[in-house]
Amino acid sequence: MMGIRFPSMISGVRQFHKLQSVVTRNQISDVPKGHFAVYVGETEKKKRYVVPIAYLNHTSFQELLQKAEEEFGFQHPMGGLTIPCNEDAFFHVTSRLNTCL
Repeated sequence: MMGIRFPSMISGVRQFHKLQSVVTRNQISDVPKGHFAVYVGETEKKKRYVVPIAYLNHTSFQELLQKAEEEFGFQHPMGGLTIPCNEDAFFHVTSRLNTCL
């Protein structure tokens, strides 16, 4: 009679879950160190952008965050930081900040 070897099966399941966790983390974590993701747009369809953390020190970006806080508080519909402005305004602010950095 052949018995089931639970320790080796459990070890295989653990290895599978560890590999799956690494793959999932790499797919989600596409934000480089020193950056954060924001969602930008005034309509239902918002675009995701990755911006440097250094933007947080600038008044013009803080004004965008103030607008986000007024509209959403801490309950952002996209699950991440959502900035409720049109993309042109966002590009205008971030392009000025890029020249400062």
